Amino acid sequence: MGKAIFRFYEELNDFLPEQRRKKDFTVEFGEEKSVMDMIESLGVPCTKVDLVLANGEPVGFDYILREGDRFSVYPVFESLNIQHIARLRDMPLRKTRFIADPSLGDIVNILRLLGFDVYTGTSLSEREMMDISNRENRIILTKDDRLLTWKDVTHAITVGPGTAEEQVRGILDRLDIPFPDLSSSCGR
Repeated sequence: MGKAIFRFYEELNDFLPEQRRKKDFTVEFGEEKSVMDMIESLGVPCTKVDLVLANGEPVGFDYILREGDRFSVYPVFESLNIQHIARLRDMPLRKTRFIADPSLGDIVNILRLLGFDVYTGTSLSEREMMDISNRENRIILTKDDRLLTWKDVTHAITVGPGTAEEQVRGILDRLDIPFPDLSSSCGR
C-alpha cells in the first residue's frame, strides 16, 4: 500500500466531503493508479481540473502515483494564464465571460467588439449580478469595491479610473489576455 497527499483548490472542494475541503489529506492506493483515476475516485470530475502538480511539478492525467507524492489539484484559472505550464487538454475548460454593472456601457461595448460575451442590464441589482455570475461562471465587472466584500462573489474585477479603452486594457491585463490592436476595429 502506498500513500499520497492531495489538496484541492477553489470550486473543486465542492465535490469533496467537508473533512477534506481546503486542506491536505492522505489517501492510500494499492495497485498502479494514475492521478486521473485517483482524482475521480475521490469524487472530483477530471473535466473540472485544469492543472495538476505532483511534488510541485506539472503532470498529465496519466502520471502514476508513487509513495509519498504530494498533489495540488486546480480548477480553471480566471486571472492566470497557465497555457505554457502544462496542457491537460487542447482547449481551455472555460470561455471568459463577464457580467457588467449597468454604469459600464462604454466598457461593455468595447469588450463586445473584441468578441467577449458580456451580460448587462439597465436595472441589475447586486444580488442579481452575483446570482448570474455564479450560475453562468461570469466575472463581475464593477466600479463598486463594496460588491467584492460579499461572500457570494467568487470572480470579480474592480474597474479602475481612465478612459474606457484603458479600463478594458486593465481588465484584460488582470486576466492575462492580450489586448488586440483597436485601431482597425474602432474606425481609427
